[in-house]
Amino acid sequence: MDFNFLNQKEPKNKGKKKKENPKFSGNLLGAILIFMTITALYLMISGTSKNVPEISISDLAKSVTAGEVKGILVEGEKLTVTYKDDSVKTSKKETESSLSQTLFNYGVKSEALNATNIEVKNESGFGYWFMNLLPFLIPIIFILFFFWYLSRQVKGAGMQAFSFGQSKARITDPNDKNNKVTFKDVAGCKEAKEELKEIVDFLKNPKKFLDIGARIPKGVILTGAPGTGKTLLARAVAGEAGVPFFHLSGSEFVEMFVGVGASRVRDLFKMAKKAAPAIIFMDEIDAIGRTRGGGFGGGNDEREQTLNQILVEMDGFEPNEKVIVMAATNRPDVLDPALVRPGRFDRKVMLDLPDRIDREEILNIHAQLKPLAEDINLKLIAERTPGFSGADLYSLMNEGAILAARENRKKVFQFDLIRAIEKVMLGPERKSHLLSKKEKEITAYHEAGHALVASVLPHADPVHKVSIIARGNAGGYTLKLPLEERRLQSKKEFIDDIAMSLGGYVAEKMIFGDITTGPSSDLQVATNLARAMVTRWGMSDLIGPVTLGNDGGKLSWGETREDGYSETVSTKVDSEVSRIINDGIKSAEKVLTEHKKALDAIANKLIEVETLEQEEYNKIIIANGIIPKKVEGEAKLEIKS
Repeated sequence: MDFNFLNQKEPKNKGKKKKENPKFSGNLLGAILIFMTITALYLMISGTSKNVPEISISDLAKSVTAGEVKGILVEGEKLTVTYKDDSVKTSKKETESSLSQTLFNYGVKSEALNATNIEVKNESGFGYWFMNLLPFLIPIIFILFFFWYLSRQVKGAGMQAFSFGQSKARITDPNDKNNKVTFKDVAGCKEAKEELKEIVDFLKNPKKFLDIGARIPKGVILTGAPGTGKTLLARAVAGEAGVPFFHLSGSEFVEMFVGVGASRVRDLFKMAKKAAPAIIFMDEIDAIGRTRGGGFGGGNDEREQTLNQILVEMDGFEPNEKVIVMAATNRPDVLDPALVRPGRFDRKVMLDLPDRIDREEILNIHAQLKPLAEDINLKLIAERTPGFSGADLYSLMNEGAILAARENRKKVFQFDLIRAIEKVMLGPERKSHLLSKKEKEITAYHEAGHALVASVLPHADPVHKVSIIARGNAGGYTLKLPLEERRLQSKKEFIDDIAMSLGGYVAEKMIFGDITTGPSSDLQVATNLARAMVTRWGMSDLIGPVTLGNDGGKLSWGETREDGYSETVSTKVDSEVSRIINDGIKSAEKVLTEHKKALDAIANKLIEVETLEQEEYNKIIIANGIIPKKVEGEAKLEIKS
């Protein structure tokens, strides 16, 4: 039984007011500093103009007559006089008369005027007025920009506050061919696709359902293990129907402000109804759809308000409303009963892990864009990957391509995919994790014990591969290959699996007279399996065919899980679990004692080569009088530390 969800801690900052965002105040301070800096620069520049002395027109006439003037620049009534000693002075004349006429009236002769360079500059036009007005325009323009910038910041903060209640759903346009997904892109899930084809048919042609009096399904909830393709299947429904697809996660409804989640739910359904026919997809709906009654403040917390609004919106549909709500979760046991009842989520679609045929189809889809070598056999890869989800198979093909690219090859070979299986299962090889000679010998006998017990016991799966190379957290591993794919397991198979799990423990104790921490995960696996046999599957003659405890039951806030049986029965359960474990140890001891030579041969070979493939392993056990089981079907991994 898993108690992890009971130990989740409340967020440390829950209930505390979030600190004010200093962005706006920082922008305001920056704008004020910029304004003050530019104003100071302008005053500095305008105040540092040169003080040019001004003379009268009579003094100018005398200087021209004396031949002291080099040139005169006429700008309207302003005169800029440059002397031969490069000094500059200014003067003024009458606007109506010309400079030559004015100087002539003051007694300047024409010879003196001809010896002086007189330049007349036209001061009319846009440039003149602009340059004169520019000192006045610059402060005005900057002040206007300053107030515009501040108003923009205030408006942005206000609009952000008003946008909290708007839905954050991502919309996939049905005409977007690049992101369009159809049922052809989803392998396996045959029953789920058949169930969802009716949804597609309704969205395309609702009239035939309404004419016969059929009620339109309001919701479809997809449940299954992580990676089985729930989100992909929902997108495929929208792609097949050619309708808008509103996609968001359950956690995106809830914010720090009260009522935001309910507001976003209303906005989401309003958008979907306008775009109808449409599909709303809520991924990980268990984030807001958990059973009510566990909140604080009388059950009035934000998550429960959001859930209540979803319930109201789904119940408020008109009979001809063409909006389908789809949801996905891998925790259907924690959902509120009012959410999953008929009338809200009318269809419950279960997505199982793919079988061998489905895995081969999924591998074919993921292999379409990869250059495969001639020796690729995806059927064999599908047989070696039982328990893999669609996401695991995608990762497998991707890891195989990465391994090929790492070795600078242009094609993906079968060997790359074989290595990728173990990498996805256990992680990369830890070749730098060097063992001492003694540790290597202990690990070799440990894995040899697992493999030999599996090969001898009649109901254990045949061995496919044995390795003492560390991968992930495993110091070594044994890969088993069942004879055939199966959905049900018998009591005899479980008993032999427990003995096989304890084979490493028994081998260490028998060969070295001591035990290490290596079998820790083996003991955990064997104990959990034995307890499940007694308490869940009724495989104990002492306890009988009963299920003990409320495993998988729902708990409300503040409740504690109770086993649901007396201390007397609990004592019997512990005693029965110990008996099953001890029987497994005795069975493993018997096998390893009778086939001691085979154990030594396998261990010595593992010390030498570190990895034994199926063919080489079978040669060793045949040489020691053990007939290997026929290997066909799917691979099953047993991780032995």
